[in-house]
Amino acid sequence: MTVLVTGGAGYIGSHTVKLLVQRGYRPVVYDSLIYGHREALRGGDFVQGDLHDTARLVQVLEQYHVTDVMHFAAFAYVGESVQDPLKYYANNVAGSLALLQAMRAVGVQRLIFSSTCAVYGLPQKPVLTEEHPLCPINPYGESKLFVERMLQSSAAAYGLRWISLRYFNAAGADP
Repeated sequence: MTVLVTGGAGYIGSHTVKLLVQRGYRPVVYDSLIYGHREALRGGDFVQGDLHDTARLVQVLEQYHVTDVMHFAAFAYVGESVQDPLKYYANNVAGSLALLQAMRAVGVQRLIFSSTCAVYGLPQKPVLTEEHPLCPINPYGESKLFVERMLQSSAAAYGLRWISLRYFNAAGADP
């Protein structure tokens, strides 16, 4: 199976690519390198590209015979999202829309989405579950929640199979 990993040169994406290679998958990293680092990649093919370039995404999906997508590409600084919210909506929401359009054009039906705990907003209970109300308090969280809603709509309309990972803080070290 060939997996397109958008944002695969970022922290979480590059570690995911490493694991995919170890597990026998063929990852194809698609990253603009605005925040990613080419030297962080440890395997797979690399394509430098803009997430908004639907035609290029279609080309990559077809060229590599991609079967699944792991979508990690996003701007992810909460403070910056408050100072420049349109930057976050343009990148995180419009970029995800372009990816979904490309996937639909070539028939790729499975996606893992890197979301965030920021979709929950302020905790109403000491332990958060998936049933916690979704009430983001910043544009970053709003942008991720909007993408989740696009995924829900795409599942209902086009049969997209997806899952959203709402992790908190990613931390670690890798030599």
